[in-house]
Amino acid sequence: MTAALVKVEKRGQVGLLTLDRPKALNALSNEVIAELATALRAFDADDGIGAVVLTGSEKAFAAGADIGAMSTWSYADVFNQDYLGHDWESLRRIRKPIIAAVAGYALGGGCELAMLCDFIIAAENARFGQPEINLGIIPGFGGTQRLVRAIGKSKAMDMVLTGRMITAAEAELAGLVARVVPVERVLDEAVEAAALIASKSIMSVMMAKECINRAFEMPLDEGLLFERRNFHALFSTDDQKEGMAAFVEKRKPKFTNR
Repeated sequence: MTAALVKVEKRGQVGLLTLDRPKALNALSNEVIAELATALRAFDADDGIGAVVLTGSEKAFAAGADIGAMSTWSYADVFNQDYLGHDWESLRRIRKPIIAAVAGYALGGGCELAMLCDFIIAAENARFGQPEINLGIIPGFGGTQRLVRAIGKSKAMDMVLTGRMITAAEAELAGLVARVVPVERVLDEAVEAAALIASKSIMSVMMAKECINRAFEMPLDEGLLFERRNFHALFSTDDQKEGMAAFVEKRKPKFTNR
């Protein structure tokens, strides 16, 4: 059997996935994404997991796609195999929060994979970029779409058309990442954030994630209505009763995810 390309661990209520192609700087491939999708679906179905952290190595979260393998492919090759397509899009349907813990390079598909997560915690040495223009192609997995939504048209144009990398500090200033921490703290910070999320009611967490994601896809009036109806719906749950009772009684809530 070939070695796993994605390491799978559990840390309490947190699922931890580590891209593990160190010699290729965690370059992405259909096989990597298929393993990642399988592991994420398993965590999504696991009642003992409340949130997931996705990470790479200190040197590279993922330095893009496997260019060596792609260099001789034709249009028919990439189209017929739906390169990074089916399983990539299935990652969008994971209901539990996914935090990207990014150190080192997150370039091309690596940057796009980080953006596919719900938020990014970056190490001070992180570098983000969409350098596909230097290869005679364009980003193909969200780099011209999610990047615009994350940092705006002008900065996305700058990154995509010049192919330049931005630092973690610049990425935080632009709104691409949520936090920047020392390299030695990035994984712990992400796991701690995931554990905090996992301690909440999973229903309210998943509904909040769904509402925020809809903000990018709906007109404001429809989004506000969607949010309000989900807010109303949570009053039918045991966790809402427990959460508010615990607040009134000045104690920590004991959520049952019901």
